[in-house]
Amino acid sequence: MNALWYVSRATGLLALVLLTSVLVLGALTGGRASTGRWPRFAVAALHRNLTLLTLAFVVVHVSSAIIDGYAGIAWLDAVLPFVSVYHPFWLGLGAAAFDLFLALLVSSLLRPHINPRWWRGLHRAAYACWPIAVAHGLGIGGADSRTGWVLAVVGACVVAVASAVAWRASARVPARVGRAS
Repeated sequence: MNALWYVSRATGLLALVLLTSVLVLGALTGGRASTGRWPRFAVAALHRNLTLLTLAFVVVHVSSAIIDGYAGIAWLDAVLPFVSVYHPFWLGLGAAAFDLFLALLVSSLLRPHINPRWWRGLHRAAYACWPIAVAHGLGIGGADSRTGWVLAVVGACVVAVASAVAWRASARVPARVGRAS
């Protein structure tokens, strides 16, 4: 195995852990939670910075898989779902998750310029992006994605997201500060 293969696998798994932390933080705080130690701007900054760190790991994951050359993945395969000759379904899920992630990132950068309802609706795509990324990793990961420690990491991510989303659904976090749901 060449070093880029290991880089791609490792950064893919780290990107999943980071994406999990972004989703959990977003679900638990909804961008509005704060405490004496963590004011709202600090929580929002942490969410934003974790998102950017996740993007960096995803870019390295995708780039190293393409540059490696073993699988014959093209740059277009990273953004056009289900067109790759290498595991088209599983790689297509990765491309779809990447596209959703980019849409979330771009919409957040444009947030001051778009309708808040549209932004909130699009931002809910994070709830689709994450399981698609999980399925991509488990499906395309080969034998190493079925090793005990990788399954434990993925399992911990699943438990964390399920718990945060269940809490969010039961807590009825208001859509805006100062308004009841």
